[in-house]
Amino acid sequence: MANPRRLPIAFAVGVLPLIAGFSMGAKQAEQKPAEASAPLRPGEFGRAVAPGAPAQHIAKFDTLDFDVFSNQRWGRLSESHADDIIVSWPDGHDTHGIQQHIEDLKTLFVHAPDTKIKLHPIRVATGDWTAVTGVMTGTFTRPMPVTGGKSIPPTGKSFSLPMATFGHWKNGKMDHEWLYWDNAAYMTQLGIGK
Repeated sequence: MANPRRLPIAFAVGVLPLIAGFSMGAKQAEQKPAEASAPLRPGEFGRAVAPGAPAQHIAKFDTLDFDVFSNQRWGRLSESHADDIIVSWPDGHDTHGIQQHIEDLKTLFVHAPDTKIKLHPIRVATGDWTAVTGVMTGTFTRPMPVTGGKSIPPTGKSFSLPMATFGHWKNGKMDHEWLYWDNAAYMTQLGIGK
């Protein structure tokens, strides 16, 4: 049997919402999570969150993006990330371990210290899986370090970048996280891409 942590993304994108819908439909009469019955927030398109552990995972993920990431509270990242987490980045590389992930996240704030994620338009959770879309915003106000000890001067331009995160959870923490956003669109919005 294939390792469930290594499911192809196309499969996960297509099947996760279906599974979440079936899971919630079967339990809806007996147990409806408070989140599912709450009205959608401004900017939120929808959610399919199963009760119990999946709802807890989504709550942790909201805290992760809205507070821990947005306020650079790296000491709290272990609330949602396993020590040996694998993180798959938009450019295709993987990192291993929470300390490396923290160092990588810090680099997003060097040139745009006001970077934030305050909105999750779509949230899906079932079993050990979560899928969340978000909007990452910020302003390019400080030099961006590049190779060779050089840097790109700030343009003062703001960005608002759609992104998505898929997470696999084990014992209440993510053991693998997949991050997705368009790096070319990010650079263009910063004023340094075409």
